[in-house]
Amino acid sequence: MELDPTDMKPVINRLRRAQGQLAAVTRMIEEGRDCKSVVTQLAAVSSALDRAGFSIIATGLQQCMQQEDPSLDRAELEKLFLSLA
Repeated sequence: MELDPTDMKPVINRLRRAQGQLAAVTRMIEEGRDCKSVVTQLAAVSSALDRAGFSIIATGLQQCMQQEDPSLDRAELEKLFLSLA
C-alpha cells in the first residue's frame, strides 16, 4: 500500500513544523535555557510526531478498506498502531 502524497500534505506540514520545533529545542539546550521550557517544547514535538503517525496509519487503514487490499495484514497494522502508543 502506498500513500497518496496529496492526502499526506497535512501530515507533511505537521512533520515540517515538528522539525522546526526540534531544532528550537536543540538551540534552547545549547543556549542553556531552563529545563521546564526545554521539556515543554520537547513534549510538543513528541505530540506532533504522534499525531502525524496516527494520521498516516488512519489514512492507510482507510485506503486498505476502500480498496479491499488483499495484502492487508491486520497483525502488521496493529503492530504499527501500537508502536506509537
